[in-house]
Amino acid sequence: MSRFLAIDLGAESGRAILGTLDGGKLTLEELHRFPNTPVSLPTGLYWDTLRLFHEISHALTVCGRERKIALDGIGIDTWGVDFGLLSSDGALLDNPRHYRDARNARMMEKTCAVVSPEEIFEETGIQFMPLNTLCQLYAMKLVGSPALKYATKLLFMPDLLNYWLTGEMRAEESIASTSQFYNPRQRQWAVGLFRKLGIPERILPEIVKPGTRLGMLLPAIAASTGLPADVPIYATACHDTASAVAAVPAEGDEWCYISSGTWSLMGAELDSPIINARSLALNFTNEVGAGGKIRFLKNIAGLWLLQECRRAWAREGREYSYLELSRLAADAPPAQKSIDPDAFPDPGRMPERIAEYCRARGWPAPDEPAGMTRLILESLAATYRKVLDNLESLLARRVQRIHIVGGGSRNQLLNQLTANATGRTVISGPAEATAAGNILVQAIGAGVVTGISEARAIVRASFPLETHQPE
Repeated sequence: MSRFLAIDLGAESGRAILGTLDGGKLTLEELHRFPNTPVSLPTGLYWDTLRLFHEISHALTVCGRERKIALDGIGIDTWGVDFGLLSSDGALLDNPRHYRDARNARMMEKTCAVVSPEEIFEETGIQFMPLNTLCQLYAMKLVGSPALKYATKLLFMPDLLNYWLTGEMRAEESIASTSQFYNPRQRQWAVGLFRKLGIPERILPEIVKPGTRLGMLLPAIAASTGLPADVPIYATACHDTASAVAAVPAEGDEWCYISSGTWSLMGAELDSPIINARSLALNFTNEVGAGGKIRFLKNIAGLWLLQECRRAWAREGREYSYLELSRLAADAPPAQKSIDPDAFPDPGRMPERIAEYCRARGWPAPDEPAGMTRLILESLAATYRKVLDNLESLLARRVQRIHIVGGGSRNQLLNQLTANATGRTVISGPAEATAAGNILVQAIGAGVVTGISEARAIVRASFPLETHQPE
């Protein structure tokens, strides 16, 4: 029996999940859950990074002092693109910014004015979004950021947290590949982009593969949490989508996935990237996954719109669970039109802004949660259909099955709408794919699991799955 701890940090919340591998099955137990709330200051929108590390330390204390759990490994996964900059003495120079910070507005255009989109895509194969790390760094360059001027190392969010646990400054490959300055063909930093944009190369850390054993807990962390000092820390598949895809319970090669949460990431797993004029035109992305695979995918706004609506309704005194909203939407009449989920990247006033979007086009605007939720879910399903059509054209083959994993896989209405819109069989689950993948990649690094094929067999044996046929 082996036990691994997954620290899974999402845009809304974080969890510490204990995974026990025994007899070819994986069981998960949530030990600690905490909110991940951004902090808005006059200078910008920030992640509360020190609070996140405090919550991680508390989760380790639950394992060590309270539960006396003997761990075989610890791994951290987070969202992509965001980072911290360190000084020569290892100190954090500035609190990491949130990818939705207003600083990033129009940075994609400004970056591409210096280096052409074709050159950037040829080097990185990454979808163009203003929140990409490359754009964020160029924003810092343009304003003469003191943090960038004095930085000696850049660490992405999971790498930064791993550094605070171990003292090791490394960049795990899957999270590095979200940056838009990593070359997935050569498997190295695209330093030429830094030179053309005037960003210092010295900040680039060493890259390690998913499953790499980084080191042991620092003695002070071990002493404060009650864990042994020899507990290994693994650079798991540190990008949360990479961990989720590692736990897709698929067989064969006629499938695609949707990692469903705040973002929906829809794509296929490939042996090599697809970097050509058509994948650039369709704005697909090539990110690194576990087992040396490429996650060829499209980022879609996902359940972000519904999350923001739910927050807005709560401020009005109308509290709804996601299950309640789904039930209300199931009883609502079908939406007459579809909105573009990617047209609403900014937080705040989401129900009003969606209604304004509809009225500006002469469409009826939903004014109650049931109709608004139905519109959002149907629009997501319609977007999945468009992305599927483009994906199949790029792969030059038909996708037979869509695997939906992650927290959004619990939304049975969205799953059925997706089956209906795409005309494909949809298999939903596991909801805890990110934590499961995090743990299984650790287990691969520890030699407990042989590889991704065995990991997926373990997922199929361990978690209930639901099948949705087109209606």
